[in-house]
Amino acid sequence: MSAVPLRRSRRRASPLTVASVVLAIVMGLLGVIPLAAVGIGAISEGSGMIDALAKEDIVGLLRNTLIVVAVSTVFALIIGAVLAWVNERTDAGMGIITEAMPLLPFMLPPIAGSVGWVLLMAPTAGFLNGIIRWFAGLFGVQMEQGPLDIYSWYGLILVYTIYAVPYAFMMCTSGLRNMDPSLEEQSRVSGSSLLRTLRTVTLPAMLPSLLGATMLILMSSFGLFSIPSVIGRGADIPILSTRIVHLLNFTFPAETGAAIGLSLILVAFVAVFWWLQASTLKRGRFATIGGKGQRASRIRLGKGRPWVRAAVLLYIGITTVAPLVALLVVSLNGFWTLDVNWAGLSLDAFFSTLIEDRSTRRALTNSLTFGVIGSLIGIAAVAFASLWIVRSRSRFARVIDGAIKFPAMLSHLIIAVGFVLAFAGPPFGLGGTAVIMVGAYLALYIPQASVSADTAVAQIGKELPEASRVAGAGETKTVARIYLPLMMPALILGWAMLFVRMIGDLTASAILAGTRNNVIGFRILEIYQNGSYAELAAISTFLTLVSAVIVITVLVVSRRLARWTDQSLGGR
Repeated sequence: MSAVPLRRSRRRASPLTVASVVLAIVMGLLGVIPLAAVGIGAISEGSGMIDALAKEDIVGLLRNTLIVVAVSTVFALIIGAVLAWVNERTDAGMGIITEAMPLLPFMLPPIAGSVGWVLLMAPTAGFLNGIIRWFAGLFGVQMEQGPLDIYSWYGLILVYTIYAVPYAFMMCTSGLRNMDPSLEEQSRVSGSSLLRTLRTVTLPAMLPSLLGATMLILMSSFGLFSIPSVIGRGADIPILSTRIVHLLNFTFPAETGAAIGLSLILVAFVAVFWWLQASTLKRGRFATIGGKGQRASRIRLGKGRPWVRAAVLLYIGITTVAPLVALLVVSLNGFWTLDVNWAGLSLDAFFSTLIEDRSTRRALTNSLTFGVIGSLIGIAAVAFASLWIVRSRSRFARVIDGAIKFPAMLSHLIIAVGFVLAFAGPPFGLGGTAVIMVGAYLALYIPQASVSADTAVAQIGKELPEASRVAGAGETKTVARIYLPLMMPALILGWAMLFVRMIGDLTASAILAGTRNNVIGFRILEIYQNGSYAELAAISTFLTLVSAVIVITVLVVSRRLARWTDQSLGGR
């Protein structure tokens, strides 16, 4: 007689589940409504999308975009996974150097990073080319320009890869920390070589992290505007994102129909991979967080340790330190030239730009405020939404998950235009306010944070939640004591990712920023268009330092939380 009430109670949704569903729906609507507004606006204007697309070089745009994105994604996954494995599983790790330095490109606004690489690899005035030509001259080899050229296929792919590596590094680091290290140790004890252990144990267990990293990279790369605008245009390599921006911003009237059509083409590619990722996560056979907290024993590399460390430092030096140094030198010198007046370096550009310039100071304050508020709201919302989506087997949950991730498949500019159409005018009247800016940031970057949260939930095995329920704990207590502590390291990293992307946003800011809510991304665009490299370098350097302090702090807190969780689980 008690069986029927028991079954009914199990079917009844708890308040936490209801709240999670509501949050997931709100996050989904936040991206869908602006997209619907753009579509309705295009239809109402009578835009002939098919006719407009017929005038575009779709084959060439797709070919260029897919080559750049696919090649850079593969390279980024390899580099990010190797850096994470070296730092987490070997004795070649160097603490905060190997933990934080690979993430520095992620902290630099893409337009500033692109300019930094232009300062390094411009054929004539690039600092790196100048050093190479000087060194070659010592051996009698004279060159007027080059040998490197940032305005090329390899230059464009290089910068795309550098900006994608932090996604792979963060996700793989989180995955390695959540793995049960006894599996790898048992494989090595049984006689398997290091490579075989990597192939048969480590890589399969890291599948959620690799899939999540790939999804994050694809979302980011397809929506990038700054890098192809600065480097791709100079290399005469048209990319879909730059063409979409041109159709919306530099044609009159704006060709919204063609822009939406080009964006929808990308949806097919990203949606296929999203479906593959969701199907793989749903199987749940790769979950590796168990009930016993253990620490991975470091692999001793012996004589290879100095060489591995040297390779890591060389990568960090080339990809991270070099563009930052180039920006710093230009900001201290006051202008861009190979003949740097080292004795005349000063902080004048920093004082004039960050302190004396009221527009820049106000924009920086707004960006930091919007970034803190938006990232806190965003990571809390996706944490609870992912708890429901990943654990639910319903088709409705997958639809909502797709709605949350869908905005990342389109150009940021279209989302920004959608927010203007949907919320700037009546009845909301939010144009030029902080609310519309934070809302747009959430719609743009929530998809990336949701991938991180999905991976964190998916890697939690079933045994701990089941043990909690058997012990009589309800869903709320199980989430508070099991899920959230285990998810916290990944969620903190996700918060840092949201914060950095929000304060460095450029494309959406160019549409939504006004006199009342001007942000640093829009200010950087203004300075770049004026050709003021010293001011741009000063802002970029300062913004990078702020982001670096926050991300390094987050890494330290995340590592300590992971250790505390391991110790807590080991003591239960």
